[in-house]
Amino acid sequence: MSINGTRYNVGGNYSISQKLKDSILEETTGGDGEEHSDVLQERMKQRSIYDKEDEYHQRRHNLNKKRDIEQVSDQTKETTQLVKKKRKSRWDVQTYVMPEESKDAVAEMTEIDNIPNGMDLRYFKPSDKIHFQLILKEDDEEKLSTDDQKKYKYLVLLLKVKNGSTQSRRDAMKKLISKCESFGPKIIFDCTLPILLDRSLEDQERHLLIKFLDRLLFKLGSSVRPFAKDVLAVLSPLLIDEDPTVRVTGRDVISNLASVTGLVTMLQVIRPDMENEDEYVRNIAARLLAIISRPLGVNNVIPFIDAACHSRNSWRSRHTGIKSIGQMSKLLGIAQLPYLDSMMQCVSNGLDDEHIAIRMLTANTIATLAEDSFPYGIESFNIILEPLWKGLKKHRGKMLAAFIKCLASILPLMNTEYAGYYTEELMHIICREFHSPDEEMRRAILIVLQKCCKVETVTPRYLREQIGPIFFKNFWNRRVALDKNLNKMVTYTTVVLAEKMGTAYIVDELLKPLRDDSEPFRVMAIHAVDRVVQLTGTTELDNRLESRLLDALLIAFQDQKDGDPVIFRGFGTVAASLGVRMKPYLSPIVSAILNQLKHKDKIIRQNAADLCYILIPVIKECDEIEMINKLNIILYESLGEMYPDVLGSIIKVINAIMSVMDFKILQPPVNQILPSLTPILRNNHKKVQLNTVKLIGCVARKGPDYVPPKEWLRVCFELLELLKSTNKKTRIAANSTFGEIAKAVGPQDVLVVLLNNLKVQERQLRVCTAVAIGIVAKVCGPYTVLPAMMNEYKTPETNVQNGILKAMTFMFEYIGSMSQDYVYFISPLLEDALVDRDLIHRQTAATVVRNIALNCIGVGNEDVFIHLLNLLIPNVFETSPHVIVRILDGLEALNYAIGPGVFMNYIWAGLFHPAKNVRAVFWKLFNKVYVESGDTLVPHYPLLQDTENKIEIEELDWIL
Repeated sequence: MSINGTRYNVGGNYSISQKLKDSILEETTGGDGEEHSDVLQERMKQRSIYDKEDEYHQRRHNLNKKRDIEQVSDQTKETTQLVKKKRKSRWDVQTYVMPEESKDAVAEMTEIDNIPNGMDLRYFKPSDKIHFQLILKEDDEEKLSTDDQKKYKYLVLLLKVKNGSTQSRRDAMKKLISKCESFGPKIIFDCTLPILLDRSLEDQERHLLIKFLDRLLFKLGSSVRPFAKDVLAVLSPLLIDEDPTVRVTGRDVISNLASVTGLVTMLQVIRPDMENEDEYVRNIAARLLAIISRPLGVNNVIPFIDAACHSRNSWRSRHTGIKSIGQMSKLLGIAQLPYLDSMMQCVSNGLDDEHIAIRMLTANTIATLAEDSFPYGIESFNIILEPLWKGLKKHRGKMLAAFIKCLASILPLMNTEYAGYYTEELMHIICREFHSPDEEMRRAILIVLQKCCKVETVTPRYLREQIGPIFFKNFWNRRVALDKNLNKMVTYTTVVLAEKMGTAYIVDELLKPLRDDSEPFRVMAIHAVDRVVQLTGTTELDNRLESRLLDALLIAFQDQKDGDPVIFRGFGTVAASLGVRMKPYLSPIVSAILNQLKHKDKIIRQNAADLCYILIPVIKECDEIEMINKLNIILYESLGEMYPDVLGSIIKVINAIMSVMDFKILQPPVNQILPSLTPILRNNHKKVQLNTVKLIGCVARKGPDYVPPKEWLRVCFELLELLKSTNKKTRIAANSTFGEIAKAVGPQDVLVVLLNNLKVQERQLRVCTAVAIGIVAKVCGPYTVLPAMMNEYKTPETNVQNGILKAMTFMFEYIGSMSQDYVYFISPLLEDALVDRDLIHRQTAATVVRNIALNCIGVGNEDVFIHLLNLLIPNVFETSPHVIVRILDGLEALNYAIGPGVFMNYIWAGLFHPAKNVRAVFWKLFNKVYVESGDTLVPHYPLLQDTENKIEIEELDWIL
């Protein structure tokens, strides 16, 4: 025991003297004040749990010890520096912004500074060190052998293709393709294929390398044959990738490989995999056989597949051959008809094969062939009808399900007499198997019902009496509702049956599921009702049945717990189909909606508002004006809703009410509703913003006089913030609403607000303001806007002038052919902008010229456009990518406005200029004119007088 650094021994104070005790203690500590334990104590300490625990868990054993004063003071300082968290407002909702780059990808892409040759790389991953080890060595390139020098140069170019910037990648790709013959296929494939097998390879890198390989194959030609097996080993996994784009890319490259190497080489590579024990390998081999049949010819590949399908030595070979026929059918589609007889000969013996897997695969393959051949080719299937029918009699379980699906796929190809006979026989089997628990059998039954319903000999009475009760008993239950795939099949089959059996029978059978306690089962039933009513309507329903249907739908709606929109969508479909017949049922439905609007759950309130939105047109059709006004008052009082999703739905309903109602009888009046909407515009939720802007636009369009001009100007100021919204639909709606408000109160006041907005520093807001000015010009006429805009252009401020030019861009794009009235009026301003020192001025002015020229083709203003061409043509040497694109677009439009004859007078001299950069620009212009106006260029080609072999066609000089 120690107190204040002094040791005391409570027990045995008088056993030995203090002097002896101190000497023993000194020997134990070794004179340095630290205790030394013996070997046994050290081992015990190492085995103790306390010593193995981390610092945090050791701390719980030392709670009785005093902590260091400095440590406590530091923690106290940290706690005192905590800032109180600000309470979030409902208006502070921010949209999610996608990160520009993945953190994991950035962490992996470590740049390396010691890469030779000054390559322009975007990144260099650790895995690249393995594949590009040769170019990372500091050895002199000249000391390498000839083969290593080639490999070195190839790896440098390949690294640029894989990791380089856009320009360096293009240059490296061109060099590789042009020099690939000198590198040789061995170096190319030995260096490229291991990279494609690297698991750390990104999708973009794999895409670039596969595209590079695709281009090399035709260049290398037949020299690829020895490496065909290695190339297929790398590319074949692409055929079973989850991404359909990757699968298509793999098919294209393998097709090109087959075209280069030939049929013999490809079959030699694929043949060993057809008998492989691994089904994964055999599946890929079947896909490869199907793919090479397109470039090499189906007639050339089918004899090999036929031999494999009739192989006696290996059942795996037969299995792969039959599977390749199925894959070939999927690729060819209806184009398989010329080869259908040969393909059926390949699979005909598979129905009687001794192996179960082959019999099932054969039945599925024949079903695929029949579906892809519809409605032709029944003659080719005659050879398998007898073994197929025998199989139906003797098989059970999954095998019977496969045979049933096969025969059901052939039924649509038969004539009415044969189809009726086989359908009747199939129905006996189906009725027997309705109670089967096997999933495959249940799917087969559904497929047969879908096919047999379309046969003319199957009567509605037979379906109602024999099939309907068993079908609804075995397939419309809670267990099926929980199986997503089977759920969809049952719903679709019910819709198909409704076409034959009638709406009334199906709806009557679905009433019980609509009232079920299980919500997935109710949702499944509403899906079916929705699609059946959309397809067949409600004319067959009597008053009693429609009353029961609406009652069941209302119960399902009130019992809804999740946010599945199908419930109120199905309700709306039935209501819209009934139309005026809904009038007796509107009162209880609206009462239920009003009760749901007061529910404490936000999802239920939102669903109630969405159902109300769907029912508004029906209520108006029933002429229930008082009911609509009552709903509008309650919804207006609900504008203080806290949750933005619910608030957006409520505003959407008010918008629907205003769209169908006359403002003279609307309650509450418009001048009371609109001021309440202005603060809601500050809500950042995109659903709230979009619906609010649409509602304001509806008011401005239908009843602008009901709102005072000051209130409209207040709305304009709030809408300015929405012009820079991240949601495109909101920006479009805000711009459109600006036009409606300008039309309502006159463009002068609105234009003052917009022109002042051009002076702000934020670019996006200036651009959106320019769009709004263009819309105001379109709605109110350009003559009301142009004087103010041209006057504002005199302001010696770059942002304002650029904003005016941008507004003119949108204005002339929107007003179309009206532009011809303002060409001479606007030309001095464009002249000033095209000779301005500011690059953006000239870029925007070129876009204005483009829009004016395209709208004034053939109207006789060539003098102005030639003048603008003189000002625009010197800008063709600009190097900024954004500017040069706009300049070329403007010149292209001027070519249409003044004609290629005059335009080409500016181009001919530049085509043969001694400077390469000048020639490149003018040839680019000539190529555009040649593509777009090739026929009109013929009379304008220059006549070369000093040539020895002069060819002159007089007819080309005729002027009609």
